[in-house]
Amino acid sequence: MIEKTYQPSEIECRMSRAWEEAGAFEAGRPERREAEPFTIVIPPPNVTGSLHMGHALNNTLQDVLCRFERMRGRDVLWQPGTDHAGIATQMVVERQLAERQEPGRRDMGRARFLERVWQWKAESGGVIVNQLKRLGASCDWSRERFTMDEGLSRAVAKVFVELHRAGLIYKDKRLVNWDPKLLTAISDLEVKQVEVKGSLWHLRYPIEGKAFDPSDSSTFIVVATTRPETMLGDTAVAVHPDNEKLEHLIGSNVVLPLVGRIIPIVGDDYADPEKGTGAVKITPAHDFNDFEVGKRHHLAQISVLDREGRLMLSGNEDFLRDLPEGALMLADAFDGMDRFAARKAIVARLEESGFLDKIEPYAHMVPHGDRSNAVIEPYLTDQWYVDAKELARPAMAAVRSGETTFVPKNWEKTYFEWMENIQPWCISRQLWWGHQIPAWYGPDGKVFVAETEAEAIGHALGYYVEQGVITAEQGAEMARDPAKRDGFITRDEDVLDTWFSSALWPFSTLGWPDKTPELNRYYPTNVLVTGFDIIFFWVARMMMMGIHFMQQAPFSTVYIHALVRDEKGAKMSKSKGNVIDPLHLVDKYGADALRFTLAAMAVQGRDIKLSPQRVEGYRNFATKLWNACRFAEMNECVLPPDFDATAAKETLNRWIVHETARATCEVTEAIESSRFNDAAGALYRFVWNVYCDWYLELAKPVISGEDGPAKSETRAMVAWARDEILKLLHPFMPFITEELWAVTSARTQLLTLTEWPNKADLTRKRRTLIAAADPFSGSEPVTDLLEPYFRDDAAEAEIGWVVDLVTAIRSVRAEMNIPPATLAPLVLAGASDESRARAQRWSDVIKRMARLADISFADKAPAGAVQLLIRGEIIALPLKGIVDVGAQRTRLGKEIAKADADINRVDFKLADQNFVANAPEDIVEDEKEKREAAAARKAKFVEALERLKAAE
Repeated sequence: MIEKTYQPSEIECRMSRAWEEAGAFEAGRPERREAEPFTIVIPPPNVTGSLHMGHALNNTLQDVLCRFERMRGRDVLWQPGTDHAGIATQMVVERQLAERQEPGRRDMGRARFLERVWQWKAESGGVIVNQLKRLGASCDWSRERFTMDEGLSRAVAKVFVELHRAGLIYKDKRLVNWDPKLLTAISDLEVKQVEVKGSLWHLRYPIEGKAFDPSDSSTFIVVATTRPETMLGDTAVAVHPDNEKLEHLIGSNVVLPLVGRIIPIVGDDYADPEKGTGAVKITPAHDFNDFEVGKRHHLAQISVLDREGRLMLSGNEDFLRDLPEGALMLADAFDGMDRFAARKAIVARLEESGFLDKIEPYAHMVPHGDRSNAVIEPYLTDQWYVDAKELARPAMAAVRSGETTFVPKNWEKTYFEWMENIQPWCISRQLWWGHQIPAWYGPDGKVFVAETEAEAIGHALGYYVEQGVITAEQGAEMARDPAKRDGFITRDEDVLDTWFSSALWPFSTLGWPDKTPELNRYYPTNVLVTGFDIIFFWVARMMMMGIHFMQQAPFSTVYIHALVRDEKGAKMSKSKGNVIDPLHLVDKYGADALRFTLAAMAVQGRDIKLSPQRVEGYRNFATKLWNACRFAEMNECVLPPDFDATAAKETLNRWIVHETARATCEVTEAIESSRFNDAAGALYRFVWNVYCDWYLELAKPVISGEDGPAKSETRAMVAWARDEILKLLHPFMPFITEELWAVTSARTQLLTLTEWPNKADLTRKRRTLIAAADPFSGSEPVTDLLEPYFRDDAAEAEIGWVVDLVTAIRSVRAEMNIPPATLAPLVLAGASDESRARAQRWSDVIKRMARLADISFADKAPAGAVQLLIRGEIIALPLKGIVDVGAQRTRLGKEIAKADADINRVDFKLADQNFVANAPEDIVEDEKEKREAAAARKAKFVEALERLKAAE
């Protein structure tokens, strides 16, 4: 029995238990072992995370695909799991230690600290998994993996070793994004650019061989910088070769102010002759662009900052090399000073010495760590790197060949732009939580890369015996006795970038490097659903690793979804206070309403503007479905065994089978094409408009009438169409549909494992081929490969005519503000015999639903009537005495003028190039949408006004 009131929270708990107890989402179910597999790997959320709106969208779309394919009979594996999130997790635990006033990480030591992290992971790390279950994610939770599981850790070590052996992993000294607060390199994704109102300092660099005179511009060259504290590490000044004012200086030298180092003036395209002074200082150890300039001109790399962002001068051999004696005093004066304090002190010293030309206010973007909020330093340090350029070649080829395609396709351009300009990938992090790099160092610094410490020891002993450092006897003794080799080799303390292990996710989760049955069956995967912000960081790296180690791209389709913004189009952020908590919406409106909202708004390539009101609206949609099912139950609408919907006799019933077939075709094709919004839109129209508002309304007189074949057939058809709706809606609204499926009749099988509506349900007895372009357009069939769907053009023509007629009359009544209690006459002008017959057959229904006084027939429309065209024939509504035509004309004119004003206001804004160039993208898009809405309103009012004119 269906409860009177729809209560999502009660249903969701009950259905979750039912799915779990039945093992409904497990891959490799016995009855599907021979079925075609369908695989999706979840973008593993951070173990520290909690569900945000991006997760809700991403996992809703994945779940729609998985439930859809599971109902189509495929062996679905939606592989779940979480990421260890090295830096984020380490920060969480360190923060806890500080809050509890316990010893810090370094006081505790690595082993004890990692014990605490694992303890925290066991206690709190599964929060987001439970939240995903609340959303209805149909993952195979029995296969849940963690990026630091023993099996995945083994895969990580093997990949590192094999890439190192192939020369694709190496150690190098390069610039990295360095967080001086967390004391580690971080990825570009962990860097946020913040606009800062700072200064641009113009400095005078004396030209070698000329007596420096601050008043004589021929004795110096002016460079502009936002970071005067790094000038101590300058090794050149760059001038564009085509700079007419300064090109004569290329090849000469300058004397670095305060330091006295002689550095060259080089010609390089990097120096923009139109920007600043036309000359730029080059500090290869403290700027990514300068680093590249330095490589082109073979410049020295002098780092003048330490790991904590303090000046590092005394004892810095690179800095002190070839300096005049006086510079040593400078080293003592500034050594150990914080970089920002040093900036002020150095600027003051430059001004005292006449080297400061001027200071300008300057707003510019400064990189900050997204977790520490510290200003990030480009820092020259030894790190481990992957030769990403080499691995990128086959990854690009896979997309160019179509082995992997992006949806929307325009994201392929972004993918190629990143891949074609790819830099070496820094994979080492100065953390403790993560996959420790499988590299060990011998007494002389020799590196031994191996999957295990035992292998590394074997390699090291063999090497040092061969080199004569130890004898064979010593080597054999050390191999036997661990105490004899204690401290002989030491492991690299760094861990790997989190993205390194997640790059292996599509195959490491399936048991690789072992040749497991799961790996053979479920790799490569079918679809990856992810956000555009990690195309490079995750998608591209999975492509590289998958192709290199599995010789196949890891997925055939990459669906890129957009951002979820607030209702005004602004990006959600805690600082703005506009973050919408998905779990709050689930608590208030139910998971089904949130899921359907996100799917309905997931237009390819367009951000989602989410408001709680939209979710509330789809909660009402769920209630509408609930009440429709209650209506069917209360009217004893039960589906008889072996009911054949396609054999229905009644026109109305054949029409609903036709419309169900249309909806099935539209929804199926839209999901297959990743047009989730089109699928949701088709479902909404079919359920609310076709089934509830039309079919049930038209069926009510039959159901409440006398018993007989028509009543029996209609009751059965109401139940049949309801069941088809539950099937079609299930991927989008799994909880309510599963509940209604269970309570509407005694069922032995869960809806989630029930067959998707197909030709077995909707095939005519006589085979009918469907046209590929539009199965219901009446065009000739173009293929015999498509499933045949039921269609009944005669039933559609009849019921469709009634629907169109009533809809058109209701529209005119709304436009003219005719009160519901006022009954209007209807005249069918020059109607065909067929239309006359339809009007007579459906007279009572039409008059009731369109609020008509009577229906009559005439050769032509009477004067003063509003005329409408319904399927090629004219109907007329004589409104004289019912509507004040003059007042309506005035009202519509005002509405048109108001719409014009809105259009002109937006056009004025969009014509302003400064507005378009400087306004945030979401604001510009919002204005365009306002114009579209105003234009649509105007078109509606113009059409109504034209109808009024015809009635005069």
